[in-house]
Amino acid sequence: MAQLNPQSMQASGLSPTYVAAAGGGDSFANDGNTFFHVKNGGAGAIDVTIASAKTCNQGGTHALVVNVPAGQERMIGRLSADRFNDANGLVQVTYSGVTSVTVAAVKMA
Repeated sequence: MAQLNPQSMQASGLSPTYVAAAGGGDSFANDGNTFFHVKNGGAGAIDVTIASAKTCNQGGTHALVVNVPAGQERMIGRLSADRFNDANGLVQVTYSGVTSVTVAAVKMA
């Protein structure tokens, strides 16, 4: 698992730097104004799972699962800190596949 450093998007824009998705998952700090960008360059669709750290009023957690078709990308978020941050203030992300998948965490400045 790799911990990603969120990149700050200014009013003047951002050309984000992407890294390979880690087989064991990734994490990143989240201030509630953070997005997660996934590019799937692989031949098959993948699911990206954002773990929910907060239990609902019925005692369960509800992860956010986003399907990213082959050759497409998804911007996921804005991710609520109340729902998605773990005890360390990090969002935990896993992938159903990582071949040719690159990711970036982006926060609004």
